[in-house]
Amino acid sequence: MNLILLFKKIWPFVRPYKWHVVVTLILTLIGSLIAQVNAIVLDWTVDQVNNLVNAGKDMHGFLARATFDWSSATHILMIITAILLGKELLSVIITYSQNYFGERMRVRVSRDLAQAAVDRILTYRMAYFNRNGNEAGRLQSRIDQGVSSLSTTVQNTFIDLLPLFTSAFLALILMFMANVYVGLTALFIVPVYIWITTHQAHKLRGWRQQMRSYREAKSHGIVSIIESINVIKSFNRESIESKKQLDIQTALTDNQIRTRKVMLYYDGWKKFVQQIGTVLIIILTAYLVLIDYPGMTIGKIMYHVMLFANVTAPITQLQRIFDTLNDALIYAEGYFSVVEAEQEVEPSGNYRPEKVVGRFDIEHVDFTYPNGTQALWDINMHIEPNKITAFVGLSGAGKSTIVNLLDKFYEPQTGRILLDGHDLKEYDTQYLRDNIGLVLQKNHIFSGTIEENIRYGKPGATDEEVIDAAKKAFLYDQVSKLPNGFKSQATDLSGGQQQRVAIARMFLKNPPIIFLDEPTASLDAVATEQIKASIDAIKKDRTVIIISHSISQIIDSDLVYALQNGRVEQSGDPDELYKKGGVYKDIVDASARSLNIEKLASTLQGG
Repeated sequence: MNLILLFKKIWPFVRPYKWHVVVTLILTLIGSLIAQVNAIVLDWTVDQVNNLVNAGKDMHGFLARATFDWSSATHILMIITAILLGKELLSVIITYSQNYFGERMRVRVSRDLAQAAVDRILTYRMAYFNRNGNEAGRLQSRIDQGVSSLSTTVQNTFIDLLPLFTSAFLALILMFMANVYVGLTALFIVPVYIWITTHQAHKLRGWRQQMRSYREAKSHGIVSIIESINVIKSFNRESIESKKQLDIQTALTDNQIRTRKVMLYYDGWKKFVQQIGTVLIIILTAYLVLIDYPGMTIGKIMYHVMLFANVTAPITQLQRIFDTLNDALIYAEGYFSVVEAEQEVEPSGNYRPEKVVGRFDIEHVDFTYPNGTQALWDINMHIEPNKITAFVGLSGAGKSTIVNLLDKFYEPQTGRILLDGHDLKEYDTQYLRDNIGLVLQKNHIFSGTIEENIRYGKPGATDEEVIDAAKKAFLYDQVSKLPNGFKSQATDLSGGQQQRVAIARMFLKNPPIIFLDEPTASLDAVATEQIKASIDAIKKDRTVIIISHSISQIIDSDLVYALQNGRVEQSGDPDELYKKGGVYKDIVDASARSLNIEKLASTLQGG
């Protein structure tokens, strides 16, 4: 990333507000002209006052008050007052307008940058979010810091940088017009100052890149602590997590101190060069006055000193702007690595059949996760429409991975998956997911009301449809008892109630294909029985794939696939498969033993 490329990437976000840029540039030019008024007025004032004083002196060189032209002096003072007060009033108006348009542009560019990142990551495939370095906290830090530094760069460029350098350029022209030698002296100082600043920026670049990594790690660490707070507290591991964060904070602090030390070192040299320049201007202009150089007067000494201050003013601000630009160069890399990850855009075909039947064929599928872990080996399955297919197996067998492939969250490395005879890759991804309902073991509840969370399954649903879905999920009675009913916050519900919200979403969506991944795992026995009745009702005339450790849901299926270590070990009718023995029988027997079926049966018989 370099400055040219940086501004090339920022420009599409600035272009919609080009009139803000034009207005800001016009105001910049006017403001820069006004900034030179003080030097011009001071030059004229000093010479006029000097002439009056000389004219009022007697033959002995003393000021004769009786002959001093107070009328002319008063006239001069009135002119000065009128010009300077008018200049300050105009300057206030110009500065306010310039800052207003510039800040308005910055805020809007900041909004557009943030929204562009959100819109972009929503198009990425699941694999992107599972890669090392793309954890939620790191991505958030990358986006937030990128937006902040890039929008600040826009502000510095159009509000700070252009006015300063326009003013410096005009001041330098005025110096050359007044005296070429003085102008050359001022011009000589500028590249020396810029060279020091550039060298400083280059020196700090590596440490700033490290600082970005530390800040991302810090942000990710805090998010991780908040998400895992119950586990941390249950194991009394607060001190360990605190030590992890302290190490990151210490590394960040050390980096900041080293950076600040270098900045102060170079700032000292820049200050020294600036003062040397001022001294040279004073000595040169005084010498030219003493030798009675044409056009050089006492007023010109102050005139050149003030103009030189205008020349060096932007250079003294240059380090702050360079710091911002360097941050922008560094954080822009992180930001644009997020919004320009073209290879991560979720693939989509354009096939949209009139009706989805729900027949899946999985042929010789292998799949490896982005972290390098192979989850599936040569998977072959045939899933009939309007039937219930169960995936059983121990944790890590590959059950959820297959569901993720069927929902097109990932694509297999080898083999293919067909839906109703067409390769899944050919399907329009949005259309495909409109026809699939997914209920997970732990479903996300969004910030908002219960009603809004249920309606997530069908944004245009009526209130009656929402209530009907809640009733089917056995949630209605519980929600009705809440003070605010369906207007209550969904995040305030218990885990089991939140699961029912997720199931209500699925009822509202009413798709022809349903994937159930441990849908009742977080529910109590009574709730499980209620939800099972609702799920049994919605299973009719649909393609259902269920992952569950619940025997009652497995034995209700039409077909079972038993997986082990990413391979299909057995498949068939659940009763026949049990009689054959093997993996499926072992899992069912273990589930029965875990439920203490024999004692439970005797208890029921005794009752």
